[in-house]
Amino acid sequence: MAEQNEESPAAQETAAALDPAAQKNAQLLDLLNRLFGADTFTDVEEPYGLLTVTTTRERIHDIISGLQQDQELQLNFLTTMCGIHYPENEGKELGMIYHLHSLINNIRLRIKIFFPIADPVVPTMTDLYSTANWMEREAFDFYGIIFSGHPNLIRILNVEDMDYHPMRREYALEDGTREDKTDLFFGR
Repeated sequence: MAEQNEESPAAQETAAALDPAAQKNAQLLDLLNRLFGADTFTDVEEPYGLLTVTTTRERIHDIISGLQQDQELQLNFLTTMCGIHYPENEGKELGMIYHLHSLINNIRLRIKIFFPIADPVVPTMTDLYSTANWMEREAFDFYGIIFSGHPNLIRILNVEDMDYHPMRREYALEDGTREDKTDLFFGR
């Protein structure tokens, strides 16, 4: 993806003209830059034809609210919202990914935010999308991300007295002392 960002604007326009999805993504990115400013989004990518942008947690609520209310885009469906953990990214260990979809215009957009594990607070989206309620509870349950303003931020799948967040990459995937799991039995 880094090669795409280093191409000249003329080469990008030529590629977009040949690919309808790339053309649609270029128009969407242009509109996003006009609505929120060119400095709002970083790490613009198009994996598998899905426009993906990164922004900050301080701006995420305003951006998603603006996209939901925009009459041209009509990104009125929060498809997915999930937590991620990259322990090797100093100061940006935790993150959230938001997938927005316009059912009318068939536009999809992925927005990412990253923040330090020591300060895992993100604004809630429950005031914009009812579906955010359970997705935020899941991200809290598995990653420990705290959603300020959430109406009922409690664990959703794990027991309440659990004192850790199991999807963080802080725990070994397997117990290395087990003797019943040998490579002989599992083809490794």
